[in-house]
Amino acid sequence: MSDIDMKQTRAESNEQRTTTTVGETEEELQSEWSAYEFDGQTKISVSDLDVYYGSDQALRGVSMDIPEKSVTALIGPSGCGKSTFLRCLNRMNDRVSSARVEGSVTLDGEEIYQDGVNLVELRKRVGMVFQAPNPFPKSIRDNIAYGPRKHGDIDTGLLARLLGDANPEEEEDLIQRSLRQAALWEEVSDRLDDNALGLSGGQQQRLCIARCLAVDPEIILMDEPASALDPIATSKIEDLIESLAQEYTVVVVTHNMQQAARISDQTAVFLTGGELVEYDDTDTIFEDPNSQRVEDYITGKFG
Repeated sequence: MSDIDMKQTRAESNEQRTTTTVGETEEELQSEWSAYEFDGQTKISVSDLDVYYGSDQALRGVSMDIPEKSVTALIGPSGCGKSTFLRCLNRMNDRVSSARVEGSVTLDGEEIYQDGVNLVELRKRVGMVFQAPNPFPKSIRDNIAYGPRKHGDIDTGLLARLLGDANPEEEEDLIQRSLRQAALWEEVSDRLDDNALGLSGGQQQRLCIARCLAVDPEIILMDEPASALDPIATSKIEDLIESLAQEYTVVVVTHNMQQAARISDQTAVFLTGGELVEYDDTDTIFEDPNSQRVEDYITGKFG
């Protein structure tokens, strides 16, 4: 082999080798490591997803299918693109002026990045719960009813009352149902008119989940929903996530690998460079991963 051929071979090998950080093993990324096969229907399908913030690339060629009515955990070190990926699933990155998204994301087979998509309707179908609880400075009742009122699903305003179209019973049923689904009803049923900011941190986060559920989503995205909570509140959120998966598709970003192991059905591991390195059943990821980098991350050798 000539010197030129050897240099070309080394260059091709370097292109295939993933970017690493201190403590990571160098290895070539294998496409089959993230080709997760599962029974049941696909709810979200992502193909060749690249995301840029200005000239910086946050995600590189991410492709994965997310099954319906299950919990998918996204894990990896800080800055690996987990939250960026999550925000791509309901186009929250559209709100970032420097963000550019390339590739495909389909919901029930329909492309969400095509022209003409109704973003309000999309975000109603794909709800988001953020890391820090963010209840509105309103009553518990008004927090839950806010979304359905805005979407026109319930109407209890002055004009509706004057016209005889108000339906307060429907609103009360929706509030109770949403709070029960969020495992909060028993704690707040006697103070629905109190300001939501008076709730504890864990209660506020469950209220935010109830507020998300009130608009009847199909998918719930959660970005480290328990990172700011104490162990007892965290346990309640974890139990809630598992119960929600019986009716909803849940995708959770977490830095807590024990949490991912406890609550998820499948786990996707993002590592340096914004790449999806491995995606499989959660038991397989934590007990017998294919990637040495994933094993090193899970065992705490870096990250």
